[in-house]
Amino acid sequence: MESLVLVGATLIDGTGAEPVRGRAVVVEQGRIAQVVDISRAPRARRIDLEGHTLLPGLINCHVHLCLGAEADPVRALKDDPAPLTALKALRRAQETVEAGVTTVRDLGGREYVELAVRRAIAEGHFPGPRILAAGRPICMTGGHGSFLGREADGPDDARKAVREQLKAGADVIKLIATGGVMTPGVEPGSSQLTLEEMRAAIDEARKAGRRTAAHAQGSTGIADAIEAGITTIEHGIYLTDEIIASMKAKGVFLVPTLAAPAAICAGGLAAGIPEFMVRKSETVAAHHLASFQRATQAGVSIAAGADSGTPFNPHGSLLPELELMIKHGMSPLEAIRAATVVAAQALGLENETGRVAPGLAADLVAVVGEAAERIQALADVRLVLARGAMIKSP
Repeated sequence: MESLVLVGATLIDGTGAEPVRGRAVVVEQGRIAQVVDISRAPRARRIDLEGHTLLPGLINCHVHLCLGAEADPVRALKDDPAPLTALKALRRAQETVEAGVTTVRDLGGREYVELAVRRAIAEGHFPGPRILAAGRPICMTGGHGSFLGREADGPDDARKAVREQLKAGADVIKLIATGGVMTPGVEPGSSQLTLEEMRAAIDEARKAGRRTAAHAQGSTGIADAIEAGITTIEHGIYLTDEIIASMKAKGVFLVPTLAAPAAICAGGLAAGIPEFMVRKSETVAAHHLASFQRATQAGVSIAAGADSGTPFNPHGSLLPELELMIKHGMSPLEAIRAATVVAAQALGLENETGRVAPGLAADLVAVVGEAAERIQALADVRLVLARGAMIKSP
């Protein structure tokens, strides 16, 4: 693979530092070899990115590649045969990487077809993002997400459920700590898996070197997940000051997924979204935003994730989520950092991606304009490198 030198762009390195100009990024063998002054760049194939911003490939910490963002994605998932779900998931993964998102964490699929998509991309058969996959989320019997989860009751069964996901090849373990929006008959504020069940599951995941994520919306369930040792809290709708302090003290990340309820509220019943999803989204929306703002102001580590695949919340660009994060308190650079270096830390990939630095994978995106001043620049993606492979070129 020949060396490639990217020049002319405003560089955002992902660390939160101010953008800089006059740098050249040298890519060799799929990795970032150098970040140097243009005058010191080696002679090699060059791509001039004048008028662009160059930044790390974005990371979406919460997707469901098997869900297609229909008005009722669960019904659509049940109607499709599994091979068709796999083909659709692969197409969604391709759309995602073309939009500049070079890493995703899939937090619940169908019959492990998302793991097959992960393998097809990793082996180079198709273009796509790096995929970390959870397999089947672990929930209580009849709990939120039971339509795609592994129902478990009691600590021993929860431990066995984790072992099953590890056997299938899961990169991360997802636990369902509370009710949620997209399952009928459960409420977002209700606790589901117990503290003891989550402790057993997290202990088993740690033995295998895996991180954990908790779907956690109600306060008690969030607090229990944190006490049990969770890595990331997904959604975090009903945060309290005590929970926020605990997250900071224990280094727990928040993946807020603001786009998911926002899209349901915007579509509403007129768009064909089931009534129970609309009702619950409208109930939690204000609490969700308030919790995000308080967590951000308190300095909780925020990692970007959109819950892509939920109603009218499509795969591809991460921009809608970042726009909401900025609207409700973050600066553009802070939002970009949440979608790059902080997201990489949340996923345990900080030594592989999330920054523009020598030795890391060449996950790079160039967009037209100054993204640090106008986040909407991320909608105009002109170059994408994923692990050094040219996905899109200007």
